[in-house]
Amino acid sequence: MSVKHDLNSIGDNLVYVKAVAVADLPKDVREQAGDMDEIYAVHSSDGEQIALVADKRLAFVLARQHDMSPVTVH
Repeated sequence: MSVKHDLNSIGDNLVYVKAVAVADLPKDVREQAGDMDEIYAVHSSDGEQIALVADKRLAFVLARQHDMSPVTVH
């Protein structure tokens, strides 16, 4: 079943959460990540990275605390 949705109706409050390999990050960020292999990035609807957090749950909590609607990107 295919249903069309107007994603513009969600507005600018939509943010995307995706896993990021710590090894792919700049050195200063890798150092802050400690022994973690993966962290989560939060991106605005235009693709700008607005946060890096330790886990997916925290990314969703952070987004919702700032009146944003988080969705997962695979």
